[in-house]
Amino acid sequence: MISCRKITKSFGELQVLKGIDLSVQRGEIVAIVGPSGAGKTTLLQIMGSLDKPDAGEIFYENFNINKLKDKELASFRNKNIGFVFQFHQLLPEFTAWENVMIPALIGNIRQPEAAKKAKEILLFLGLQERMEHKPAELSGGEKQRVAVARALVNRPSVIFADEPSGSLDSQNKDELHQLFFNLRDEFNQTFVIVTHDESLAKLTDRIIPMKDGRIIEN
Repeated sequence: MISCRKITKSFGELQVLKGIDLSVQRGEIVAIVGPSGAGKTTLLQIMGSLDKPDAGEIFYENFNINKLKDKELASFRNKNIGFVFQFHQLLPEFTAWENVMIPALIGNIRQPEAAKKAKEILLFLGLQERMEHKPAELSGGEKQRVAVARALVNRPSVIFADEPSGSLDSQNKDELHQLFFNLRDEFNQTFVIVTHDESLAKLTDRIIPMKDGRIIEN
């Protein structure tokens, strides 16, 4: 489904990625692991089209996204890719429902349909009682589930998660990890997860270890 070929990336004189080759299949949950500075988040951002490689190519279903112009790439990202970050990054002035609607509205879905889609995914995630609450009124676990709902609202091909459980306590971590697998079972959802959490990594279909900008062979 996703194929990275010979990806390199430098920041100034520091080469962060050194020729990455990686493929992820539809419905697969993979964990990218490694020490700080290994290049995990940089790789995730390039795979998710948030950043561009210095060299190499990214394919989605044999389609080379490197050929897209910025506006086309933003549209592709909105329709095909979801993101979950460590600190949820919800907009504090909006309710959970409104936060989840935003990617659909950006994708030019009319407000009534965007509201319906957001409500359906919030109900699926057990947040029906919290839809009208703003982030400050939600627990850490609830905020992260809202962030997952936001990532899912456009039914993306893949969700990229960067340390998604890093700010959660043990119970909420376990619930979030289980949620990822429930979503895979329900929607055949693909997840690429950067994590330092060994318990999460061990649950995934495949662990991709990185060190010094390279993928280490198991």
